[in-house]
Amino acid sequence: MTELARTIEAVLFLAPEPLEVGTIEDITGEPASEIALALGEIRERHSHNTGLELAEIAGGWALRTRADLAPACDRLRARPREDRLSPAAMETLAVVAYLEPVTRREIGRLRGVDVDSTVSSLLDRGLIEEVEASGAGPATFRTTTLFLERFGLARRGDLPSLERFELTGPEAQALRARLQQAELIAQTGTGDA
Repeated sequence: MTELARTIEAVLFLAPEPLEVGTIEDITGEPASEIALALGEIRERHSHNTGLELAEIAGGWALRTRADLAPACDRLRARPREDRLSPAAMETLAVVAYLEPVTRREIGRLRGVDVDSTVSSLLDRGLIEEVEASGAGPATFRTTTLFLERFGLARRGDLPSLERFELTGPEAQALRARLQQAELIAQTGTGDA
């Protein structure tokens, strides 16, 4: 299987909805002709005794489970959902909780990784929400009442003090200053010392 086919397969596996060829072009940087060949490779790979199939749906492409495996898939969906958060989700949630309101870009910069899927997961779980952007600025995120309930907090100011965190270096100092400002706002309702 070519590297492009492997990449497209991974992207389709993660995509919550079918992806159009144009979207796949944007993601991979490859032309539609190469994508068509790679989709053929993926279709061939999944045509022989696998649990997944490549399907063209609503003008896009998706990996989906085979129809004959629906009973097992339905049993999985019927199980109660575990609400455990991954370490990545916990880190992202901590950044939002201490820095809110915070942009997706700021979260990614602090974590050093792409946070799109993690932010989406936290939004889906109702632990964070998008704050309406004022003007043309980027959207920001904050924690929700459900976050407070799940973590046993009466209000945002009940988060553990930042003094418990040991940060070093210039970026850490800047982060500490921003976190302390956020903590001050949470405690006093104003950014003034």
